[in-house]
Amino acid sequence: MNTSRLLLPGCLSAMIFITGCAGVGQQVQAGRTALQTGRPSDAVGHLMRAAELDPNYTTHHKLRMSVLTYLGRAYYETGKDAEALNTLEKAVAKNRDDHLAHLYLGLTRLRYGRPEDSRKEVEGGLEGIHGWLEYIASDSFYGIYWDPGRQIRSDIEKTLAGKLNASELAVAAQRIGRELDQELDRARKDESYSRYGRGGGGGD
Repeated sequence: MNTSRLLLPGCLSAMIFITGCAGVGQQVQAGRTALQTGRPSDAVGHLMRAAELDPNYTTHHKLRMSVLTYLGRAYYETGKDAEALNTLEKAVAKNRDDHLAHLYLGLTRLRYGRPEDSRKEVEGGLEGIHGWLEYIASDSFYGIYWDPGRQIRSDIEKTLAGKLNASELAVAAQRIGRELDQELDRARKDESYSRYGRGGGGGD
């Protein structure tokens, strides 16, 4: 009996699964890059495709955030508040500890005309992000790479203590959200250099 013929369907399924996972990660990264470079409409396209492939996908960072969080942010930044609200509510339902999702959910509610719970959601997201960074920074080895000058945490502390009006809070929260997303890449790169050297590679 030719066992290779029997194994082929399983192997093919595994190959499709692996290729699909790689495709999701590539689409999410392309979406993040588009957001970071001021192209939220392009980000929506990439992130929609990623969410269609795997709506449960999360980034492989220490601060794990779902594709729905990034898609919700992209919708928010393109002014599609109804889509942002729906997507971010799904992200929060899947992971109550996704603080960036809480942050953008609050921002969307604030702009969508639901002020009664928006400020609490934004401030809760900021507090959660601050706690995230404090926890990671306490790591005796890799903590030194995360928010090393405490810029993000200090910004959050000033924002929460500043008694800002709704417009001022939205501006500050969006700035912190962008800072955090960029910090993910900086910290991961610095960790990689520490493990493997400038010419090396590695994962999370």
